[in-house]
Amino acid sequence: MNPRLALLQTYPFERLHGLLAGVMPNPALRPIDMSIGEPKHPTPALVKSTLAGALEGLAIYPRAAGLPELREAIAGWAMRRYALPALDPATQVLPVNGSREALFSFAQTIINSSKKAKVVCPNPFYQIYEGAALLAEATPVFLNHGMRFDQIEWRGVQLVYTCSPGNPTGKVMPLEAWKQLFELSDRHGFTIASDECYSEIYCEEGKAPLGALDAAQRFGRKDFARLVVFSSLSKRSNAPGMRSGFVAGDAALLKQFLLYRTYHGSAMSIAVQRASIAAWNDEAHVRENRRLYAEKFAAVLPVIHDPLKTERPEGGFYLWIRTPIDDAEFARGLQRDYNVLVLPGSFLARDAYGENPGKNHVRVALVAPLGECVEALGRMMQFAKTL
Repeated sequence: MNPRLALLQTYPFERLHGLLAGVMPNPALRPIDMSIGEPKHPTPALVKSTLAGALEGLAIYPRAAGLPELREAIAGWAMRRYALPALDPATQVLPVNGSREALFSFAQTIINSSKKAKVVCPNPFYQIYEGAALLAEATPVFLNHGMRFDQIEWRGVQLVYTCSPGNPTGKVMPLEAWKQLFELSDRHGFTIASDECYSEIYCEEGKAPLGALDAAQRFGRKDFARLVVFSSLSKRSNAPGMRSGFVAGDAALLKQFLLYRTYHGSAMSIAVQRASIAAWNDEAHVRENRRLYAEKFAAVLPVIHDPLKTERPEGGFYLWIRTPIDDAEFARGLQRDYNVLVLPGSFLARDAYGENPGKNHVRVALVAPLGECVEALGRMMQFAKTL
């Protein structure tokens, strides 16, 4: 058995299950689950119909490199989205089975464990980054929310995970931060893995969040040296069950990642690839998806006030709410008294530099229908007033 498996911490939702053991939710109120970021808006009809019409692809072994048509569709979307002058679909784009598996397996490709490798992760963060680092025999180093890059010891860092818009905070990395990170990458030679799975969810049309590829080309880094970006259809197109995403960026890194994936056996089904082409080539359903989330934020934000504190995120569909008491205690009491399930922020972070930056926060996913979101936040305020 791989001894490094023992280093993995309990996944947040397992911790939440343990936290709520023995809790009897108020039976007078219907349950509302705001804990998990699973999109609930309808999967677009064109995606479902294309998938159903491509089932003959189930009789074919797919290639790890994916269909050329899919790579072209992804490259075309990225060039439109980030105003890129060029992105070579043959060398700078690779389809993957959702961003999660690719974020994990990419570390196994990049890390040279013989050199006491370190992997920098944001904190709070998506737990896959930490697990990927540990199983690649690297040491996770946490960059607490609000910390400066110069507060990190960069010697030995081989990989940096970024998440923008962030999970759970919804913050977007500004251009100046990208400039600093690119300069550090040039100086120390580490690779940047930018997780951008929430990039297409934002509240104001015409004001899309800055992405890593966009930032790189603004600084003349047209080869995207030591940079790869991860995205998917899960949130953008409400298709988490398709497990369809992509990695794009540095051609040299993607060549090695494709070699790894050829042996890893993680090729995407032909039917899913056909449906993915349809999704990447259509923006109408994405605009409608954003409209629905913007409607929810507009409805729930006025409900939240003291003793709770929050703000509209720059991207994504989470509210990051500060609680007046311990976050785990808050989540347990809210489930018990008001039958609303949220995720304690401390479960999404690690103790680093003398603090847990998720402490006294809860993450609330606005994935339920509008009425349920408003009702859930109303119940949360009622609970907060009793504290």
